[in-house]
Order: sequence, then C-alpha cells, then structure tokens
Amino acid sequence: MSFFSNILQTHTVRELTGTMTYVIFTISIVLNALANILMKVGALKPKDSNQIVDVFTNMATNPVTIAGIICFALGLAAYNYVLIKVNLSVAYPINTSLGFVLVVLVSWLFLKETITPVQIGGIGLIIVGVFMVAR
Repeated sequence: MSFFSNILQTHTVRELTGTMTYVIFTISIVLNALANILMKVGALKPKDSNQIVDVFTNMATNPVTIAGIICFALGLAAYNYVLIKVNLSVAYPINTSLGFVLVVLVSWLFLKETITPVQIGGIGLIIVGVFMVAR
C-alpha cells in the first residue's frame, strides 16, 4: 500500500482531500480487483453447457459470482465518491492501472496463472505511467 500512498501524496494530486478519500480510493480499487477474481472463480465451475441461458443461470445461482457482483457494486459506489473529490483524468488511470496490476498479481498467486517476462515488464511500465499521470 505504500506505493499507492506515495502516488496519492504527491503534491500534484491536489484533488485528493484528505485521508478518507485515499482510503475510499484504495477500497474502490481492491473491491474492483476482488470482483474480477470472484467472477473468474465463479466462472471456473459452470454447468457443462454452452447455452447462454445456462451461463446466466449459473451466474444468478453461484454464490461466488454473486459475491463478485456485490463487490462490483460496492466498488462502483466507492469510486463514485472518489470522482466527486478527484479529477477523472487522474482517478481513472490510477484506478484502472493499479486494478490491473492487482488482478495480475492475485491471479498469479491464487489462480496459478502464469506471468511472462513481457507482462512483468508491462507491469513495470504501468507503474511508471501511474506515477507520471499522478504528477
């Protein structure tokens, strides 16, 4: 979290108004990443069917998928609060970029997805880009 804290404490991100906005922004990013992970885990256990109706039925009845949908909704509410306090041109790149990095790392750690050296380099570039946007 210190990486994210450093980004938000730079003198150029004046739109942030206090610790509460930082906390809610962090919660928003984590909830969005968690929602994506939960949706993936929920999708890994579908019924054996390629029918779209069965896919939606699985979504509506799978507790993991429902938890993902709830996380999306809560994350959206938190992000909406952030948008009241922070310019969209700052909030959106930070939100999407750090969310992406978090999803990749959690997918690698818990879902055993592979990360290539090129992806690691891309993550590094994303982090540098977030610093540039926040300045």
